[in-house]
Amino acid sequence: MPQRHGPRYRWLLLVSVMVGVMASIMSSTIVNVAIPGLSHHFQLGQERAQWVSSGFMVAMTVSMLTTPWLLARFGYRATYMGTMAALLAGGLLGGLAQHYPLVLAARVIEGLAAGVVQPIPAIIILRAFEPHEQGRASGLFGMGVVLAPAIGPSIGGVLVDLFGWRSIFFMVVPFCIASLGLAWKYVPTTAPGGVAASRGSQLDWRGMLIATVGTLCLLNGLVELRGDTPWHGLVLMALAAGALAVFIAWQKRLAERGGQPLMAMGLFRFRAFAMGCVVAFIYGTALFGSTYLLPVYMQVALHLSASHVGTIMLPAGIVLAFTIAGVGRLADQQPTRRLVSIGLALLAASFALMLLLGLDASLWWLAGIVVIGRLGLGFILPSLNLGAMRPLDKPLIPQGASAISFLRQLGGAAGVSLCAVVLEWRLAEHGDSLTNPLSSAARLAAFNEVFLVLAALCLLALCAAWQLREPARADAAPAKP
Repeated sequence: MPQRHGPRYRWLLLVSVMVGVMASIMSSTIVNVAIPGLSHHFQLGQERAQWVSSGFMVAMTVSMLTTPWLLARFGYRATYMGTMAALLAGGLLGGLAQHYPLVLAARVIEGLAAGVVQPIPAIIILRAFEPHEQGRASGLFGMGVVLAPAIGPSIGGVLVDLFGWRSIFFMVVPFCIASLGLAWKYVPTTAPGGVAASRGSQLDWRGMLIATVGTLCLLNGLVELRGDTPWHGLVLMALAAGALAVFIAWQKRLAERGGQPLMAMGLFRFRAFAMGCVVAFIYGTALFGSTYLLPVYMQVALHLSASHVGTIMLPAGIVLAFTIAGVGRLADQQPTRRLVSIGLALLAASFALMLLLGLDASLWWLAGIVVIGRLGLGFILPSLNLGAMRPLDKPLIPQGASAISFLRQLGGAAGVSLCAVVLEWRLAEHGDSLTNPLSSAARLAAFNEVFLVLAALCLLALCAAWQLREPARADAAPAKP
């Protein structure tokens, strides 16, 4: 394919898979605007309706671990086109379903597909691009990743108003069809490294089951901490910790037997990768947690309307898109640890600056602080994967991309529940609650304490980010995709 399409081929390959990743990310964020209509149609309670989002999240998080095995066994094209076909089938099934269990099944199918496809671009960037182009490629891909969740909910709101909640499921259909056409033309049939796909190894089903149980226990445990029986949550989190220990032991044992584990423990012998995983988990926690917390803070603590919230977040989204593009080029010239550290410092500063705002705060100050946080995200997004995975041996890159994506997503899923738990705890300590319609300084103080927790997490990640030391770059051409 490089001979057929020339030097531009690697960019065509990246854009081809980027369309599919945008579709998968859009399907994960856009459904939230359809939950009220879906709940009304099927006469569901909030808890059952929320499983439309939670089922997708759990399926996506766990399925990320299967990407290296699928690529090795079936190759890039079959794996990618299979996930796009599954995402397409999930969209059609959800849009046409007449019963809630079918809608939930459709979301799980979409989540499985989204999880498999998301690590693939990182593998392609590190294997198909020369070292001096990898940052620029990450910047281009990062812009697409940011645009999907930024545009998706806005378009989704219009579609729901005009055509109802079913239109949300159909929105991914054109993206999936376009990605299938591009994949047939530009995505290679080989496995990573340009070798032929091999059907020798078997998927680690035991590891998959342990990871699924552990993820479900962790996420449900965090949710239970917010309920009337918090000790249920503590029991579930203890089970999650036990599942983690069993998972690590099984992965080591399987590798000693010559099998192919879901997550190669040898990855963590590389200090930069291990520290990158710490950063990814905490970064996911802070990113997803703040994405949940900021709109709630603006509406509940500052009493701003939904339209004001959208207006404040819009400039930050534009700044983020341009920052990612610029930092992507810097990543080809500057040490990764410097860029990631700058990003984490800006993100921590944005959380800490929220403490300066009062009930009479100017919207301009609020918008400026949000922009500072998005600047920080723009420094981290195109740099983190490169700094963590460049030291890895080439055969370990698929495993590395899968592991770091899994940990970032797991941190993100936990971050939303963590922020909600800490917020409700601090509100109770201050004698307030989210159901209280009256404004109060106590409510503002509770939110500020949660922002301080997020700032502290970012500073903790900053310590790990400084360990992202890269090996000297070679001038030779990279291995085949």
